[in-house]
Amino acid sequence: MKPQDTADVVICGAGIAGIAAAYHLAGKHGLDKVVLVDERPPLSLTSDKSTECYRNWWPGPGDAMVSLMNRSIDIMEELAHQTGNAFQLNRRGYLFATADPARISDFTAVAEEAAELGAGPARYHTGQPGEGTYIPAPAYGFEDQPTGADMILDPALIQKHFPYLPKSTLAVVHARRAGWFSAQQLGMTMLEQARQRGARLLEARVEGVQVDKGRVQAVQLSSSGGSRTISTPNFVVAAGPFLKEVGHMVGVDLPVFSECHVKVAFNDHLGAVPREAPMVIWTDPQHLPWSEEERVVLAESEQTRYLLDEFPAGVHARPEGSPESNIVLILWTYDTNPVEPVFPLRYDPHYPEIVLRGLATVFSGLRAYFDRMPRPVVDGGYYTKTRENRPLASPLPVEGSHVLGALSGFGLMAAPALGEVLAAHLTGGELPHHAPAFDLKRYQDPAYQKLLENWTGAGQL
Repeated sequence: MKPQDTADVVICGAGIAGIAAAYHLAGKHGLDKVVLVDERPPLSLTSDKSTECYRNWWPGPGDAMVSLMNRSIDIMEELAHQTGNAFQLNRRGYLFATADPARISDFTAVAEEAAELGAGPARYHTGQPGEGTYIPAPAYGFEDQPTGADMILDPALIQKHFPYLPKSTLAVVHARRAGWFSAQQLGMTMLEQARQRGARLLEARVEGVQVDKGRVQAVQLSSSGGSRTISTPNFVVAAGPFLKEVGHMVGVDLPVFSECHVKVAFNDHLGAVPREAPMVIWTDPQHLPWSEEERVVLAESEQTRYLLDEFPAGVHARPEGSPESNIVLILWTYDTNPVEPVFPLRYDPHYPEIVLRGLATVFSGLRAYFDRMPRPVVDGGYYTKTRENRPLASPLPVEGSHVLGALSGFGLMAAPALGEVLAAHLTGGELPHHAPAFDLKRYQDPAYQKLLENWTGAGQL
């Protein structure tokens, strides 16, 4: 067999998960025959459709998710230092806001839990003498910034630092080890470093996996140039929304499902969303602001009547691009029903207007666009997730097969550390303490099954 037809490991999927696995296997563990396989260009299916944000702000049970995200952010910061911050990592943070007095105790509980789990200290700003000074986040850069979160309960202080929030805002939590970056640049940085250590990217489709005597033997590919077989002892399923389909190739039914998540970009030429704003999340449910005449019309049709219902918490937005840019990203996951992944994406045709109107609760200047919204650019992808919304990074029952997936909506922020977990499993390296939380074998543990019965810590926006 020709040398080019053998590999130490074949990775199915060149999204951020597969690239992170290749980065650690080739760049950190020294495997010189790592092959990434994808029929599309790298990072082009769902990895480049995200809001490109990150945070270490995550609920329990346990500290696994916070520990994972802290490690992932460590890796991203190391890469930013190495490359002169080629992927524009910032630390603007996530700003959770509420006008509901009943939510204040929830904010406090979440901030204290996050601190206990390792996200950093909770600092309180109530306007009383002797409290520490709130330190605003810079628009750019990530160094020398506080961790943890700032809980601001003083309306005057809220308006001083976040004057665009409605005056009804009673509390905000500013999670600080959080922000965003360029997903394409981060992914290509990791891919280039993997390639420098010998990893190869093949434009092809994985058609099957040969398994003999309970272990992986080879991977069958097809492409415009014909079919080929790569002999390998290791196969990694990192296929994003096709995780379940590819898992079946090694005889494993992975416990995952998918939700459709959509984002909108538009030209905010009126400057309703300040360019220096962090990621802003409104945590209160709401009814959309329609005029009385609009309500009458919407109520007449069964297809539009739902637009008068209460929408859930979580509408969010952030500015995108340079200070000179007017682009704003807006999102609201109000439909979380499981779906089968299809491309091109199918989404609610009213989605752009729904999100715009929901965000007008936060940024009142957006009301100026109600009669004529700037032409939106709509894209998105699928959150492929497990029941409890924790990822999979572990061996599979067939020897030599592994999974790196179910990264839901946190793939970009989690992939650098999950790739490290996967590589440790595959090479027999030392596993971090959070690795068992992402092992497929967790579902065989009776204690874990019992924990799932009352699971409430999904942590998803």
